Amino acid sequence: MTRPFLSRPSGPPPLPSPGKALRLGLLLVLALLLCSAVLRPVPVQAEEPIRMRIVGGLADVSQYLRYEEPFWREGISRATNGRIVAEIAPFDRSGIRGQEMLSLMRLGVVSFGTALLAVVSTEEPEFNAIDLPAVNPDIAALRRSVAAFREHLTETLRDRYDVELLGVYVYPAQVVFCRRPFSRLADLSGRRIRTSSVGQSEMFTALGATPVVIPFAEIVSAIRSGVVECAVTGTLSGNDIGLHEVTTHVHSMAITWGLSIFGANLGTWNALPEWARDTIRTEVAKLEADIWDAADRETGEGLACNAGQPSCQNGRRGNMLVVPVTEADEQRRRQLLTDSVLPGWVRRCGAECVEAWNKTLAPVLGIRARPE
Repeated sequence: MTRPFLSRPSGPPPLPSPGKALRLGLLLVLALLLCSAVLRPVPVQAEEPIRMRIVGGLADVSQYLRYEEPFWREGISRATNGRIVAEIAPFDRSGIRGQEMLSLMRLGVVSFGTALLAVVSTEEPEFNAIDLPAVNPDIAALRRSVAAFREHLTETLRDRYDVELLGVYVYPAQVVFCRRPFSRLADLSGRRIRTSSVGQSEMFTALGATPVVIPFAEIVSAIRSGVVECAVTGTLSGNDIGLHEVTTHVHSMAITWGLSIFGANLGTWNALPEWARDTIRTEVAKLEADIWDAADRETGEGLACNAGQPSCQNGRRGNMLVVPVTEADEQRRRQLLTDSVLPGWVRRCGAECVEAWNKTLAPVLGIRARPE
């Protein structure tokens, strides 16, 4: 039996019942809400900034107050739009002995730290090669020495201390102040002179003077009381403590400078994202350049202030005579370096230091080290 053909009724389809229409409407609204939830951007949680704790250089000196502290407290955050924030404290107010800085960095106790080369050289005399007395009579010579030695310093810090070198800082020149007239280095023979390192003491002993190691804070009282009649210290820091009031002559040749290194524990450094490492290295290089320019400027300003010249802006004007460097002084400086300072350093440092000197600094200075 064939099934009868049922024709579709003509005309529009019947409307759904009111209940069914309500259910369809609710389903449509729900579908739109779900679609909106899927398409709406999910808010991204703000990235947590990288936080650094820095141990800086000496407190209360221009380098720390004008450059290091503002850079880490404000500059690095500004340069990274807040992605890196840092705190800093000077090492001499952090309960840290300067001689232990590199060891503490190797252990990771200090993640980012500043070490004075003259201080850590009691343990690693090799590091003091670039700032031995009589090596760098002016800042141009110092720049050449540091550039020549920097790669070796970087490798040595990495190999021996697991420290990544990020910057080399410099203080203004340390020069000779005296309360009696002199016109050349040779005139200092027979005088008692305040020194602050083994190398300085060896140099002045070879010059015929008597070195006396005295803390910086006691220099003025030692000169007033006659314990010493000359002192080696910074041009502007000497002015700060009043040396221009108790001495009459100051030599313009730099005896030493005061270099420090800034670096990071290697494990901490490698754990940072690449963008952070690149940014920190770039910004610290700018900080280093600013510190070097300031050291050059403050060396000259210190001499100007001690002499009472109009260019003195950040010190107190004295009435001292600035003793110029003569050709005889230059010849005597090289003789002292060759015959006394360098052999004394070799005795403290050993054969490896002779090799390092002759590879890096001898081509620049024209003076080779000889093994003992």
